[in-house]
Parts: sequence; structure tokens; C-alpha cells
Amino acid sequence: MIQVKQITTRNELKAFVRFPHKLFKGNEFWVPPLDRDELFTLDKDKNPAFEHCISEYWLAYKDGELAGRIAGIINYTANEKWGKKVRFGWIDFIEDAEVAKALLNAVETWGRELGMESIQGPLGFNDMDNEGMLVDGFDKLPTIANIYNYPYYPVFMEKIGYNPEEDWVQFKFNASQPIPEKMDRINRLIAEKYKLRIIMTDKKKELVKYTHSLFKTLNASFSNLYGYSTLTENEIKTIIKNYFTFINPKLVCLIVDENDEVVGFGISMPSLSRAFQKAKGKLFPFGFIHILKALNKTDEIDLYLNGVHPDWQKRGIHSLYYVEMNKAYIRNNVKTAISNQQLESNTAAVSAWDIYEKEQYIRRRCYTKKLTD
Repeated sequence: MIQVKQITTRNELKAFVRFPHKLFKGNEFWVPPLDRDELFTLDKDKNPAFEHCISEYWLAYKDGELAGRIAGIINYTANEKWGKKVRFGWIDFIEDAEVAKALLNAVETWGRELGMESIQGPLGFNDMDNEGMLVDGFDKLPTIANIYNYPYYPVFMEKIGYNPEEDWVQFKFNASQPIPEKMDRINRLIAEKYKLRIIMTDKKKELVKYTHSLFKTLNASFSNLYGYSTLTENEIKTIIKNYFTFINPKLVCLIVDENDEVVGFGISMPSLSRAFQKAKGKLFPFGFIHILKALNKTDEIDLYLNGVHPDWQKRGIHSLYYVEMNKAYIRNNVKTAISNQQLESNTAAVSAWDIYEKEQYIRRRCYTKKLTD
């Protein structure tokens, strides 16, 4: 017997967050997020996304045993642009299609009651949350910013009646590839022509003063990408406060114009995947030690965010930060790099990697289903 219960207590929310630890126990490829961060994101009194989102959470039980979880989200800011959609996220379930169906039915029913016309996911409250279901690369270690799931997940999704909507891809690189001399010459000409300045610094304070300009450009550059929800000022402040303390400035490149505004950016960090596995979702008593050690290792890095303001696209700006970051990787003895998750339909962004030797590493997918006839 399968029962789906809507969460009403803090203890149930903690069980919701910890369920994957039971499901993926012993799996060498799953990277557990920090429980603290998950609880903050899901807390309606703390996460500023709830200024324009609503959500509900459910746990599934089979024969009295915890068997799955799911979140339902309505992002009213995103829906102003993309239509009446309810999102599902934080979806995990045992290898039982009926459990998966019961969880999704809970979100579908909730969405219909609130006038939504379709359901899509996995998605979070905004693009800073994990999104996309793993469909290829089950034997690869994901970055801490991405979802892991078993191969039966996408099989069940299509069995239940969900259709593929968008794919994200990631690539793996040799991070110390030599830079063609002509690229340096071209980049100097681009910077001189448009009066641009490249910022690469060892000082975190030097970067922090550009963060609001950076996120202004991020909002603009991502605005037309699938399902994007414009980050509010409070969301930006929270991201800066919670995550920019971890930034290694040596692995970040900003491109600013003559008015000192960010027009392009590339942000990467040392890989924390193994450290998060060792931490097992907990900062204390010893989890933080593993993470601090990993922050000082630069042999493997993850690319997190990059973008160019729409007013500056098609001018070769992306080449400036790619090349400068490549130089930083060589200086810091980085061996391998994993690209950030990019929409396959965003051909301009994906093709920018064509000048590098690479291999496709991971593919994730967003699914959809109509809720109205």
C-alpha cells in the first residue's frame, strides 16, 4: 500500500532532506548536499524566493516505510513569462513506478487546484537550485551543484506519461590545454576595441565589490533561457552572503567596461564533490574540515557560472574570460575541469567550448506534462 503525506512538521521536513541518504547509501557517485543548506532553501520563513513562490512538500510511504519525496513549487515571477506552470523538484523514490506516480500525482493535483496548466521538472525555486534529471552519466561523479539519480528514474518518468522538454549537458576538459597564440592576439584586440578590462585577482574583496553588477548581468544574460526566474535583490544578497565566502578569487574572471560595470564573467571553484561525500551532509563535527581542505586543492575544478550581457554578445567577450581562466588553471596546476550545466538548445553557449578538446560528461533532462485537456 502506497500513501503520500503532505509535510506539516519540522521533523517531517528533516526526514524529507535526509531521505536520499538512505536511498543512495553506498553509491560512490551520489554527492549529498549539506542538510543545513537544504533546510534553508525549503524554509518558507528564510528563503527569499518565497517572496514570489509558494511550495508544498510530500513524503511517500510504502507498507509503512519511507519510499520517496517530492516538492511542488509555483514560481509566479517565472510564470509571468513562461505560462501557468507548477514545478516539481527534490524528487527521489525507490525503484517502484507506482511510488513515483503517486508523488507526481500529489503535485499535479495541487497544481490543478491552483489553476496551473502544465507541470515541469525537476526544477527548483530559481536557477541557483539543482535542476534536471540525470539521463546519461550515471557512472560519473557530479558537481555539488547538480542532481544525481538512478537510471530507473527517467524510465519511470516516461512510463508515467511525462515527455522530455529540455536537456542540459556538461563537458569534461583537460584544464591545462595550451592556449593558441592567435587567441591571445585576438583577445587583446577585442579588449582594446571595446575599452574592456579583465579582472583576475587574488583578493576576494576586489571581487565582492562587483557582485551586484555581476548578478545584474547574470539576470540579463539568462533572461531568455528555459524557465529562468529573474533573481530579486534579496535573493542576490542571500546568494552572496551564503556562497561567495567560498569563492577562490584565483579561479574567477570578470570583464568590465569603461564604466566599471560587469559585462561578462566566468566563475569556477575547486571540486568539492569528494569533500561533500566525506561530510555526509553535515558540517559538524568534521564535515567542514573536508570542505576546507578541498577549497585549497586546485587539481580538479568545476565551472559554475558564466555569461555575457546581451548588449555585449556576439563580440567575442566569452573568449576573454575563457582564455584568462585557462591561464589561471595552468598557473594553479589544474588538471581537469567540468563545465557548468548548459542548455543544449543554447547553441551559442555550448559551441563556445568547441575550441577546446573535450568529452561530453553528463546529460540531464527536464520533463513536462499537460494538466489540462
